[in-house]
Amino acid sequence: MRRSHEAGIEGQMKQASNITRRISRQIMVGGVAVGGDAPISVQSMTNTDTCDVEGTVAQIQDLEKVGADIVRVSVPSMDAAAAFGAIRQRVAVPLVADIHFDHKIALKVAELGVDCLRINPGNIGRQDRVKAVVQAARDKGIPIRIGINAGSLAKDLLRQYGEPCADALVESALSNIELLDREDFQDFKLSLKSSDVFMAIEAYRKIAGQIEQPLHLGITEAGGLRTGTVKSAVGLGLLLMEGIGDTIRVSLAADPVEEVKVGFELLKSLHLRSKGINFIACPSCSRQDFDVIATINELERRLEDVTTPVDVAIMGCIVNGPGEAKQVDVGLTGASPHNLIYVDGKPHHKVDNKQLVDDLENMVREKVAQKLQAEESKERAS
Repeated sequence: MRRSHEAGIEGQMKQASNITRRISRQIMVGGVAVGGDAPISVQSMTNTDTCDVEGTVAQIQDLEKVGADIVRVSVPSMDAAAAFGAIRQRVAVPLVADIHFDHKIALKVAELGVDCLRINPGNIGRQDRVKAVVQAARDKGIPIRIGINAGSLAKDLLRQYGEPCADALVESALSNIELLDREDFQDFKLSLKSSDVFMAIEAYRKIAGQIEQPLHLGITEAGGLRTGTVKSAVGLGLLLMEGIGDTIRVSLAADPVEEVKVGFELLKSLHLRSKGINFIACPSCSRQDFDVIATINELERRLEDVTTPVDVAIMGCIVNGPGEAKQVDVGLTGASPHNLIYVDGKPHHKVDNKQLVDDLENMVREKVAQKLQAEESKERAS
């Protein structure tokens, strides 16, 4: 029940987004709607050996804990396909099987409960193989993700364009879509990824008006935690502000858990999703009456398990502190001789530096409990 309550609370954003989203066809990836008026979903991908069932299950469960809506798993062999079946039985989150070249692997995981197939029709050879995969997907209600990547464009396109570019990505996408069109299969989503931010943005803009299917956004091979976060924030953020994008993955050479955290922070900043703590904190200066940096770091660590949306402001002094604290669920304003905690925009109690982290954690958890209780009451009333 907890997940459903939190899903209901998530829609209660203090500031609704004024972004008008591109109209798209809705598909279902397991129980997660993608496209249409569905919330923009956040994805990640395991980096374990898929044949290591225990390790892969553990990583997927870690991703579930931080709110991943969908998880992709690489399935490079029939042995990995068998392992995927075992993994599928042990986790609740929808799983996408990432498959290249061998259509028989796609047929196998379709039998084992996959929620989406990431496979490019142009990579699996003859049309009869495409037909077999499409038929299996149609029979079992499995959507397909076409994933175009600047690093793996066909040789004929590279000869035509000289090098990877947005037009080459779009042409590759349309040729793969044509193979599905021949089988009258429309339940697919599309990604056009490049490590170059400008190329990816241009490609998504070009394709957005040509198809009705949902778009999976990503800047591929974006780099480590810091570099990849910046590239993804620029590229994905710009597209999302234009209303383009139905599901996202922030690709990082880092713990996949960080991909999910960054993804939600990106959506929260655009008022497109609200999950977990939305921290507002001053950068600190000599006016601070407590250690802002140490406080925010400790609170983030302690409250990492919270997925209910709560706005929290940590402000070091009285210059901007009261104004920010009055706009959030729980706020802290530095002051001398005692700091002041606000709840629901009103002064609640004073606290000294030794107790402020403990008090703030308690106030936030009380606010979470209140929101969950209110949602339960709302559900019972309806």
